[in-house]
Parts: sequence; structure tokens; C-alpha cells
Amino acid sequence: MMDQPLRFCMVTTFYPPYNFGGDGIFVHHLSNELARRGHHVEVVHCIDAYRFLAGKEPAQSYNDHPNVITHGLRSPFGFISPAATQQTGFPWFKSRRLRQILAQGFDVIHYHNMSLLGASVLKYARGVKLYTAHEYWLVCPTHVLFKFNREPCARPSCLSCSIVYKRPPQWWRYFSLLDGAAKSVDAFLVPSRFSMDKHREFGFSGRMVHMPYFISPTESVSPISSPAVREPLDKNYFLFVGRLEKLKGVQTLIPLFRRYDKAQLWIAGTGNHENRLRQLADGSSNIRFLGHLSQAELQPLYRNAVAVLVPSLWFEVFGLIIIEGFSQRTPAVVRNLGGMAEIIKESGGGFVYDTEEELVAVMDRLVADPSCRRDLGLRGYEAYRQNWTAEAHLERYFELIRERQGAGSREQGEKRTRRR
Repeated sequence: MMDQPLRFCMVTTFYPPYNFGGDGIFVHHLSNELARRGHHVEVVHCIDAYRFLAGKEPAQSYNDHPNVITHGLRSPFGFISPAATQQTGFPWFKSRRLRQILAQGFDVIHYHNMSLLGASVLKYARGVKLYTAHEYWLVCPTHVLFKFNREPCARPSCLSCSIVYKRPPQWWRYFSLLDGAAKSVDAFLVPSRFSMDKHREFGFSGRMVHMPYFISPTESVSPISSPAVREPLDKNYFLFVGRLEKLKGVQTLIPLFRRYDKAQLWIAGTGNHENRLRQLADGSSNIRFLGHLSQAELQPLYRNAVAVLVPSLWFEVFGLIIIEGFSQRTPAVVRNLGGMAEIIKESGGGFVYDTEEELVAVMDRLVADPSCRRDLGLRGYEAYRQNWTAEAHLERYFELIRERQGAGSREQGEKRTRRR
């Protein structure tokens, strides 16, 4: 860890409660873990972008440590600001405010999801500059390498794919804006080796460092308030947690569980694909939709599930849900795709499947043999404690910062010598 407190600035499009997916939650966890250790953290995020995409105000609230200061960017032009940024890569109507905040002087500027703040912001200000690639925005206009919203991308067709996703083409990607801005970043952090390889495959040449995610322990466990949970937690069930979107693959589980009589499927989360999924499950007493649950409410569900199922159809960068299950000694069963399989292979905390037949065989084994489930869960838990706690992450994080600070000092010394 660092001997002296540092000044951090997190720059991201989304931050809770103005947030959709796991990237904003991770920024929240990282910011607050740093703050609890005495560091000063400021977070810059775009409220206009959330309102533009959500069409409403967030229903939840989040608490930050007193050492965390948030700057929610708004423009009198509303949705026009993030829309213009999406097209041009420049933070229209917010550039001046961004520069004012970053000019305060930070030891570390850590970028995250920059999609609606703009690639050009990577060049603003000075300090150790880090960027976490939560998705594939650096190489993919839709962020997810899920071609035509149908299959993992093996060969780019970016213009036609963007149109399928109903997103305007991003003209700035056809010029050198990102290449030039990326040179200002000291290191691009990628949560899995798979993601690192995929970025290279699609032509990204920045300096990448493997930096797995972590999860923070929930300080208190609250009772489950969702009215959808009516069954006792000792019932056999497999658990899915996440956004209900097509690329998450829940639709591949529902037909299976309509005819599977050894355990239920419990689904925690909401999303754009939810109505379609409910239609697919209509009439089945074996499938339960739990809606959005807090992290504290999820803990007992993880702990008592037979296993966590992760059927994603895209190249998941990591899979926070897997290690959330591991933290409760629950194994995971994941599709053999993306960074998810990497976690299982490294930990021994579950199974990887390619076909539905393989998935059913694994589920049968876990239901029939509680000792197998217990042993896998323990392996996952031990791997979580070693690799995916806040302490393990921050040890690697601060080691990188010290390295880049040292490199910066050497570079400054070399410049002074050349002037003489």
C-alpha cells in the first residue's frame, strides 16, 4: 500500500445511482475502498448521459465515504450533449467543467467508461493516468463485440452492426483521435487475460496490464424484501444474477428449466429483455423472477443456491457474479466463452459447459452430490480470498502506481538532462 495519502480522480460516464451495469458499481467500490484507506477521491460522471438512456431518474440511492466527492455533470442542452459526444469523441458543453475539475491536481487520474464523455478527455491534465477496460469500447462501437446483436464478433462490420443496434455511426473512430489520446494513458487495465488478447486481436496497441476485479464485502445482510421470493431458501435452485439483456443468455436457460424437475431457476435482475423472458417462462412454476435486489439481499441467495449460472453469449470481460458467488462458498457453472472460463479454470470453483447436454449433466451432478457442490464452493472461496478481495486488488493497483510514478520521475530527469 502507499505510505502517503494520494489524490485520485475517477472519470466515468456512469456512477451510482446514475448507473446501469457493473462498471459503475466497480468504480463505486474502488473509490470507497481507497477513501476508507485515507485517500482523497473525486468522481466525475455524466448525469445527462444516464437521463438520456434511462429516460428517468434513478430509483435507488448510494452512500459514499466522506473522502469521496462526486461531480455529476449536467448541461442546459440535456441529451444533446452526450449525443454530440457519441458522434465526435469530444465532451461538447462539458469540456470547460472537466478541465476545471482535473486542473485541481491529482496524483492519479483513472478513466473508466468514457463512451459519453469522449475519447479526447484522455488527454486532459497530468498525473499517473490509468484506464480500466470494463467492456470493449476501445475497439468496438457497441462496446460488447456481439455482432448484429446475434453472436460473438469474429470479423468486424462496425458500420452495419451499429445500425442494427440503432446507434448512429461514430465518425471520430475513422480518424486518429483515439490513437492519439491513448498515448496519454500510462496503462490500460484489463480484468482478464482473455480480454487483453481480444483487444490485441482487434488492433489495440496501448500498454495493457492484467488487473482482475474485486468485490467488497457487504457490511450488513438485510432480509430479502422482494415479494417474488416466497419459497424457503433450503429449496434446490440455481441462481442467475445480472442485467436481463439478450447477450446475457438467460433465454437459453428458460426452455431447459421448463422441463427440468430437479431444481428451480431463480432470476435476479431487470433489463430490456425482461418482458420477452417472462413470456418465455409464462406458466412455469419452476422459474422465478426476483426483480432487482440489493447486494445485501443477494448474499443469502448466493449462499443457498446449488450454483450460480452464467450463460452469457458474448465475450464477458470478467464475470463479477462468479466471484460474488465464490465469496459465499457457492460454485459457478459458466458458458465456455470469454473471461468467465478463465476464472473457473484458475480457481477450480465450478464447471464450464459448451452444450445444453453438458449443462444438464453438471446440474444433475451438483443436485445429486452435495459434497461435490461443497468442495467446489470451498475452492472458489479460497481463490476469492487469494485473488479477488479489495486487499489483493489494491496491492497490485498501488504497485502499478508506484511503478508509473517512478517512470515519470525518470522521464522528467532525462528531459532536464537533455536541456542542459
